[in-house]
Amino acid sequence: MDLLRSIGITEPVIQFMLVNAILGLSIYLTLYTGMFSLANAGFMAIGAYTGVIMTQQLGVPLGIGVIGGMLAAGLVAIPIGLPVLRLRDIYLAIATIGFGEVVRILILNLDPLLSSIVGETVTLTGGALGIKQIPKLTETWHLILFLIIASYGIVRLHRSRFGRAMAAIRQDEHVAANMGINVVYTKNLVFILSAMLAGGAGVLSGHLTRIISPNSYGFDQAVNILAYAVLGGTTTFVGPIVGAIVLTGLPEVLRFINEYRGVVNGLLLMLVIVYLPGGVVNPAGWARAWRRLRGRRQAAASESST
Repeated sequence: MDLLRSIGITEPVIQFMLVNAILGLSIYLTLYTGMFSLANAGFMAIGAYTGVIMTQQLGVPLGIGVIGGMLAAGLVAIPIGLPVLRLRDIYLAIATIGFGEVVRILILNLDPLLSSIVGETVTLTGGALGIKQIPKLTETWHLILFLIIASYGIVRLHRSRFGRAMAAIRQDEHVAANMGINVVYTKNLVFILSAMLAGGAGVLSGHLTRIISPNSYGFDQAVNILAYAVLGGTTTFVGPIVGAIVLTGLPEVLRFINEYRGVVNGLLLMLVIVYLPGGVVNPAGWARAWRRLRGRRQAAASESST
């Protein structure tokens, strides 16, 4: 632990690594099924506000708040997924980005809207200022336990018939449908599970930062979540976890270069996309990169010999 502290990895940084690892798993589920969805930031906001309101105003324990946030995100995902998941690729991404913005703006204006309906002042989400002075209930072991349970569930899911249906849809949706796979049901259930993971991460994050505001769940957050999967890869569930840990911890390790930390993160992502398109956790990608490098060395050696 002392070694980690010496390079800037303190316990709060580890906690944010774990939160982002859960978010990485949430987008992994949709990408593994071939759905380019960027709705996770919106579902994270729904989970965060639901969980925080439950613990602050209803006085429930953190565990109940996490369950409530996950259920709220999952319930919202049902009507959203039915029409939106008929889209594909960039159109699905744009539609889900729009959903995230709708959630953010709705949270921003929810208090005035409810006040006009009820006829008296309602303070629920706090508007642009958000909710402050949230009790710090999230501990490191909560995050580790949640991540272990989520990872175990994904492993079991992959080994099931449903997991094979997910892989088949990713490879070719039309062939999967001809094989008798209920594509609509599978994609919607995966979308709901992804939303629930993002919602759970939102609750745990809200009780970690002690303040939540609508602007924390905008487009930037959606891109960050996608970056975890891009860096780590989606060939295995371990990829987004590694990507989240690296992209969260690297700026702290590189704190000595100040404003250039973001440049290093961007350069790292660019190098992975170019040379390891399958992500860092992808043995086949490393093998291809090694063969390419060895081929260039052999070509250079043959040219120098002639």
